[in-house]
Amino acid sequence: MKTLITSALIATAALTGAASAATTTAANATSIIKSTLPGTDLSALSTEQLVAVAGTLQNTDGGAAKKAGVTRALIKSLQFKAEQ
Repeated sequence: MKTLITSALIATAALTGAASAATTTAANATSIIKSTLPGTDLSALSTEQLVAVAGTLQNTDGGAAKKAGVTRALIKSLQFKAEQ
């Protein structure tokens, strides 16, 4: 089940990131993410991944807790993939 959720989050991030990559820079994406999740380590993420995470954060419906949870899960998944 966790794999299915992670796959869905990655797919959402990829689609969202591709749509907004032209207008969002890594610095802007980092700022968006850090405003919701201060202190989060983003050093292992590429520019494309940062943009995808920021896009997912902005496009997730629900309250702050849901947005933070989805964003944390996506970042953790992307960091895990980078370690592999």
